[in-house]
Amino acid sequence: MTLQVQDPPISARIRENLGNLAEALRRNPTMLFGLVVLSAMAIAAFGAPYLGLDDPMRQVPRERLHGPSADSLFGTDMFGRDLFSRVLHGGQISLIVGLSVAFLATTIGMVIGLIAGFNRHVDAVVMRFMDALMSIPAILLAIALVALWGSSVPNVILALTIPEVPRVVRLVRSVVLTLRDQLYVQAAIASGTSTPRILLRHIMPNTIPPIIVQATYICAQAVIFEAYLSFVGAGTPPEIPSWGNIMAEGRMYFYQNLGIILFPGIFLAITVFAINTFGDGLRDSLDPRMQRRV
Repeated sequence: MTLQVQDPPISARIRENLGNLAEALRRNPTMLFGLVVLSAMAIAAFGAPYLGLDDPMRQVPRERLHGPSADSLFGTDMFGRDLFSRVLHGGQISLIVGLSVAFLATTIGMVIGLIAGFNRHVDAVVMRFMDALMSIPAILLAIALVALWGSSVPNVILALTIPEVPRVVRLVRSVVLTLRDQLYVQAAIASGTSTPRILLRHIMPNTIPPIIVQATYICAQAVIFEAYLSFVGAGTPPEIPSWGNIMAEGRMYFYQNLGIILFPGIFLAITVFAINTFGDGLRDSLDPRMQRRV
């Protein structure tokens, strides 16, 4: 007699997780605070072109290194460019890089982790390669890759994604290792269910909560690393305003106008703080052991 296993709808657990997230936002003010601050930063950055601000690349040499005023809230830089406009537009690059790296790293890492964790032969080969990648400091590997490929936003995203993939792979693999010997997975195998179907319906939904939390930390780290790369001249091209570029260009004029370093640094710190706060709240809400304490 063949054992029949009734598969749940593929979106059932995902809908349940989204419902838990909405409930967690209501009960967890820390996570709600991080989400509100991050949303405000994103609205300010991506809404900057529609606020009637000066062109961030427009140079007015006679107004160079002016302090904050009614015409220029953050003052001007060494070329007379409006710092307020440049800081807001620079947030677009940081957020695009952070979100793109988080999405790509978690997607690629989840696929590799599912396969490696379920197949022992693949696991033996793939994890040795992942261990080798993790042995290289992420920022050094990113600098080397950007230096090799050239400075551009897509290259920065790819260079920051590669070091983050092994961390996601190890996380997903650890979840798969605990699930592949569960009775319902063994029953699915005994009933003749295909491996892709088992991974998609029975195992992958259980990896979503830890991956979501991990994605927030990857996003925050990518924002910081993008600023690092831009500050040392290995990130986005100088003609594209980003928080790292603004601080790098203005470090020689720190005493003439403190805002060149101060304001992009504050925006960078607030953004990373908001992402990490949101991630901490997610972890507390999705971890059953933490829920008991909350």
